[in-house]
Amino acid sequence: MTLQQFQYVIAICETGSFSKAAEQLYMSQPSLTSAVKALEEELGIALFNRGRKGATLTAEGLRFLPYARQIFCQYEALLERYGRGGKHRQIFSVSTQHYSFAVKAFVELCRKVDVSQYAFALRETKTRDVIDDVASLRSEIGILYRAITTARPSASC
Repeated sequence: MTLQQFQYVIAICETGSFSKAAEQLYMSQPSLTSAVKALEEELGIALFNRGRKGATLTAEGLRFLPYARQIFCQYEALLERYGRGGKHRQIFSVSTQHYSFAVKAFVELCRKVDVSQYAFALRETKTRDVIDDVASLRSEIGILYRAITTARPSASC
């Protein structure tokens, strides 16, 4: 099992086909198919249903995919932080739903900090993804808005 195989599975899932994933990954479709078959044999499960209209995840594939994504995201985070270019910059990433106040606060922070020492990222996404980003350490902070309503006493005669 390799990180590259995880990347292949993720690409196939996102594109819906082996040929489109191979094109996106700049590799031949037979090489991609061979790598995925080797992974399936190692795991002892089929990850994809293959058909003329593309590829879909099997039930086992659906269970496997979140683990592959998490491991691959962690790998990319390590590369980003320590591996690319050998220059270590502190990363500060925020995940949020689309809120103008969050964007404004983020921009203000970027203006006040030495950007040569930090890499900043703002990710606008759905509630579940905000939570997942913080849990998987993809983001240091997640911003969610929760409306608190108070019950008003009803007028009665």
